[in-house]
Amino acid sequence: MFPNSILGRPPFTPNHQHNNFFTLSPTVYSHQQLIDAQFNFQNADLSRAVSLQQLTYGNVSPIQTSASPLFRGRKRLSDEKNLPLDGKRQRFHSPHQEPTVVNQIVPLSGERRYSMPPLFHTHFVPDVVRCVPPFREIPFLEPREITLPEAKDKLSQQILELFETCQQQISDLKKKELCRTQLQREIQLLFPQSRLFLVGSSLNGFGTRSSDGDLCLVVKEEPVNQKTEARHILTLVHKHFCTRLSGYIERPQLIRAKVPIVKFRDKVSCVEFDLNVNNVVGIRNTFLLRTYAYLENRVRPLVLVIKKWASHHQINDASRGTLSSYSLVLMVLHYLQTLPEPILPSLQKIYPESFSPAIQLHLVHQAPCNVPPYLSKNESNLGDLLLGFLKYYATEFDWNSQMVSVREAKAIPRPDGIEWRNKYICVEEPFDGTNTARAVHEKQKFDMIKDQFLKSWHRLKNKRDLNSILPVRAAVLKR
Repeated sequence: MFPNSILGRPPFTPNHQHNNFFTLSPTVYSHQQLIDAQFNFQNADLSRAVSLQQLTYGNVSPIQTSASPLFRGRKRLSDEKNLPLDGKRQRFHSPHQEPTVVNQIVPLSGERRYSMPPLFHTHFVPDVVRCVPPFREIPFLEPREITLPEAKDKLSQQILELFETCQQQISDLKKKELCRTQLQREIQLLFPQSRLFLVGSSLNGFGTRSSDGDLCLVVKEEPVNQKTEARHILTLVHKHFCTRLSGYIERPQLIRAKVPIVKFRDKVSCVEFDLNVNNVVGIRNTFLLRTYAYLENRVRPLVLVIKKWASHHQINDASRGTLSSYSLVLMVLHYLQTLPEPILPSLQKIYPESFSPAIQLHLVHQAPCNVPPYLSKNESNLGDLLLGFLKYYATEFDWNSQMVSVREAKAIPRPDGIEWRNKYICVEEPFDGTNTARAVHEKQKFDMIKDQFLKSWHRLKNKRDLNSILPVRAAVLKR
């Protein structure tokens, strides 16, 4: 996917390699090392680093690193203090100084689809204290066309046209990847062995042209205490953004949530980003969803139209007590798995070795490469599948006693654990088993979600016109 990214090569050209490998020493960021990182931040000669190589984005002029009007030293102007701090919380790679060429994710000859090329190939012995395994360069894969499903009826045509207009373009992904590359170089001044991964909808196949970017900063393969370690690391990153990178980053905000993040906007690409620390389940589920996305050609158009529908009806915002985009995607996949003639299987059941939560991070990218297309006997068109999705959650799924499980490819009884008690909607995270829909904690919001499923099902069943539940023109304008 990214032939020059950190997933396939180091942040510099390795001129002195042996057997095409270079090794990173085992790394654990201890408390003392975090102190050292803060010392590095305070004493690094960043002006010299910038003067040696100016930051650039593609063909535009070098990025100015002078102070932004929004910042004067460490003090922000008053109008920035009023910026909203809320954001989607359940959404859940890669450096080189030249603009990265991004391959489309496409099916190859022999009906085989690859979501990512081999990104890590090493003779690496797993070691939990190692921050990142050794890397070597990867081959470049030429993009090929992907075949979209046929649309013979009006409703299916509307869904397909919306998808083709609003799906994330290669140019959109390149902008995010270029920003990630620059940020990784900067963050490595604080944490030299860290790696910055692009995750979530930008990479899992379900992104739109307006999708934000989600970044995961991995400082070690061990879990990080999100209340203490992660907050401290993000405090340093936030301070670095505010004082050193205001020339091309604006509105950086440290949000102290359950999983703390730094939110910011890249001035060049105009993309909003959320950056977390060591939320590695987001890396794992990105590649699982990516495999599902390209397993069957009806999956991506269906997911996109459902996300647009949910957003239009204001039930797609975890920060406001409704469903996250991640939960919605899992709900769509689950529905496609539970049809009398399934369109999707459980990848974790069929390929347990490829999607095990115990797999080292440097191997998770290989899973999509090992999974062939799924040939379903179900020939339902996109319109029928959208109608069936609404009907399933409006009339068939038992919200009170059942849990959505993509891992099991069926609705399963709710666990008896405390996390699942008194929850209105239960959607199982495929790797760590948590509830991705825990944000829906008010009965009013739950009733609003159920009501919208029921109303939309009735309207669509009667009119068979997408405009009856989603104004297509307005959705297209939002991209």
